[in-house]
Amino acid sequence: MASGGCNNLHYPYDIEQQQPQTGKCQAHESASEGEVILDAEVNEVGLREYSEGIDPVNRTTSPTLRRPTAEDGPAVTALIAASAPLDPNSAYCNLLQCSDFAETCVVAERGGAIVGWISGYRPPSHPERIFVWQVAVAASARGEGLGGRMLDELAARPAVQGATTLTTTITEANPASWALFGAFARRHGASLSKSGRFERDAHFAGAHDTEWQASIALRPSAPTT
Repeated sequence: MASGGCNNLHYPYDIEQQQPQTGKCQAHESASEGEVILDAEVNEVGLREYSEGIDPVNRTTSPTLRRPTAEDGPAVTALIAASAPLDPNSAYCNLLQCSDFAETCVVAERGGAIVGWISGYRPPSHPERIFVWQVAVAASARGEGLGGRMLDELAARPAVQGATTLTTTITEANPASWALFGAFARRHGASLSKSGRFERDAHFAGAHDTEWQASIALRPSAPTT
């Protein structure tokens, strides 16, 4: 995520129906381009508090969302390492993301700690797109809808203005990612389309499930500062 790679997590609520769920998908050991690790989004009961920046579960102030800086690199690396089954990146990769790609990345900070992360970029071959690479939420911040808030923040960034499509890749057996990006599409009055991108046999030599590209049309919006 981007959002591929399967989450080895339980998801307590279905975003649409708010019904208890016990589904659990298996983690992949091989690397994938798009990955996500997060808990279920907030349900309708907490939407008002969510919109006001209040955690509906703990009634605490929601994390502050901002652009990363180079100094955030080690904390981002540690968050990803603690967010199995996300594929870890090198510390240098995260450092470059936090500096050269800061305008299309998001960190969530609370109490001086980094509790959320999104990395993304505008593909040079498709500048009309914003690709979401990884989404990570610390255990202490799950269940607050933070993944969705970070996606909304990213979509409103000046560096994303002009992009007509948000894309990511997701494996078939990854309900958390499909739910996250499906909810994003609904919030933005758009639909999510699905097409194959990286095939199990052709691109992963049979070692990893097919990564499906999820595409969501973006509506023009006033950029954040």
